[in-house]
Amino acid sequence: MAKPQMGSGPGIILLQEIFGINEYIRSVADYFAEEGYVVVAPDLFWRIKPGIELGYQEGDLKTAFAIHEDFDPQLALRDIAATVSAMRSLHFCKGKTGGLGFSLGGKLVVMAATHKLIDCGVSYYGVGLEKLTKELSALDIPLAFQLAEKDKFVSPETVRAIRSATENSSCAEVYVYPGANHGFSCPSRADYDRASAITAHSRTIALFRRVLGPYFNLEELWDAHLSFEFQTRDVDATMSSMVAQPYVYVVPTMTGGFGYKELYHFYKHHFIFQSPDDIRSIPISRTIGADRVVDEHILCFTHSRVMDWILPGIAPTGKYVEIPLIAIVSFRGGKLYNEHIYWDQASVLAQVGLLDPKDLPVVGAECSRKLLNPSLPSNELIPDWSYQPEDTRDSAASPAGRIAGPQQVARS
Repeated sequence: MAKPQMGSGPGIILLQEIFGINEYIRSVADYFAEEGYVVVAPDLFWRIKPGIELGYQEGDLKTAFAIHEDFDPQLALRDIAATVSAMRSLHFCKGKTGGLGFSLGGKLVVMAATHKLIDCGVSYYGVGLEKLTKELSALDIPLAFQLAEKDKFVSPETVRAIRSATENSSCAEVYVYPGANHGFSCPSRADYDRASAITAHSRTIALFRRVLGPYFNLEELWDAHLSFEFQTRDVDATMSSMVAQPYVYVVPTMTGGFGYKELYHFYKHHFIFQSPDDIRSIPISRTIGADRVVDEHILCFTHSRVMDWILPGIAPTGKYVEIPLIAIVSFRGGKLYNEHIYWDQASVLAQVGLLDPKDLPVVGAECSRKLLNPSLPSNELIPDWSYQPEDTRDSAASPAGRIAGPQQVARS
């Protein structure tokens, strides 16, 4: 059992693969506890032999298949019912209970859902689901299927059968990950696919948040983090808003930090105290999901000091810069987990005089201005662009010059 840091939360019963309650299953329990859930992973092989724990080598796989021959899913269903009942009696397990399972556990989650033992469920590459299509056609609780396109244990025919059985159900979500194979969510397996695993986790959290809770105000958490970075400039407060082992990746310059110590060093020596006095942000859009916030800004500053995260190692040029910037911020529970930050580095280099844009498909501050005034000209880099609008009365350009000054930014 893994508990959230806050001490209580909704419940998740975590159902194992054929490898038993191993290091991977325990890590998943910890992961979802960090997301705010009380997680219990019952030993479903206890009747065969208590405490079976296998890895993912060839010998482990043979042993696991042999154990599975003696496994009775109907008895396991009784164990799942007993476990859920016990979880609901715990004073710190509050509200509803969801199910999460992988491979064998993915099948058992579906069985638990169709028997109404849980309030919602997520099945990762569940095996044997083609035998449950009749039950799935009557599905009436939220259930998500995370399936792999190249799965050697779940055929394309099975995927089609799942889609067909659930096509009239508003409760089913069926996702198939291109190029992924069985076990794509497990970092210990050769077929681990990080991109698919990240997307699948976001979809899993979205379902659990919707049905089980808990609710976290991600926008408020992100704004507080930004305040620590750019207003109070407090490294310790910034780090306190993040999980124990966070990371930040500034994509154009490959700067940032992985893990607490490296990120703390980056913030202290190469980010927070290097922000120019006039740095400011103009918000363009914000998208809030179940486990992340996506911010679109225009970042404005004078390159009056060394800024290692934007122009590492470059002495101040005194040039004024305006760049569209995207921040994709992921959360675990009520803490920031990671940030991916993007902008067009060629535009920055052109604006500070380190890149001559002549004869190159590069633009400067005008790309930022067009975000605020979409009627400004487009396609000026296309040599043979010949479109002529029939009526230009609605395309008057805004006054030339910099983006809104400080007073206008405040109104934005």
